[in-house]
Amino acid sequence: MIIMGHRGAAALAPENTLLSIATAMEIGVDAVEIDVHLSKDKEIVVIHDATVDRTTNGTGAVSSYTLEDMKRLDAGKGETIPTLQEVMDLIHGKVKLVIELKDEGTEEPVVDLIKRNGLMENVYVISFWHRLVRTVKDIEGRIKTGVLFVGCPVDASIAARVSADALVMKYTFVDKRFVHTAHKEGLTVFVWNIDDPRLVKPYADMGVDGMGSNDPRVLIDFFR
Repeated sequence: MIIMGHRGAAALAPENTLLSIATAMEIGVDAVEIDVHLSKDKEIVVIHDATVDRTTNGTGAVSSYTLEDMKRLDAGKGETIPTLQEVMDLIHGKVKLVIELKDEGTEEPVVDLIKRNGLMENVYVISFWHRLVRTVKDIEGRIKTGVLFVGCPVDASIAARVSADALVMKYTFVDKRFVHTAHKEGLTVFVWNIDDPRLVKPYADMGVDGMGSNDPRVLIDFFR
């Protein structure tokens, strides 16, 4: 079972910050999930929303900020919006990294950073935009990828259409039959985000391969 911290440990520290990621690692996760966008000057930055309004003291689109300007914003508890490179430096191969692509144009620079940092074996690239997942596979077929869903597809073959390795599903749309079908197709099944301790065992019993949580302690307490 792969235990993933969602946006680091979003329930415990400002999401998608180095503090949040470090907190998840201290708890003992196997992987951290983060979100990436492009800044105005085409740097890969780690933030969920297309704007900085919700998670910082700034306003406006992420794409309207240069990295230098973005670094002046407070992302909570004095944290700044990190670059993907800063996150890679922090994890240094100690945990797996699950990178969610939020915009078109992130595919090539993300693949380049994965290769330059020697993280080919320790990364998944995922997205709700399945064409971005396909582009990543076209650029570098060795990188593991996953397609995100809110909903249950008719069958697991939808992942094969973009050469994805994993289905990354909202837990409410997953049942044992779907997990069995996905495994028959050779696919990994990850679910997000289980924050209620009462839900952990039912999904573990279904045979999912990984779970995400905003509070990874919920998963650590059960599995370890």
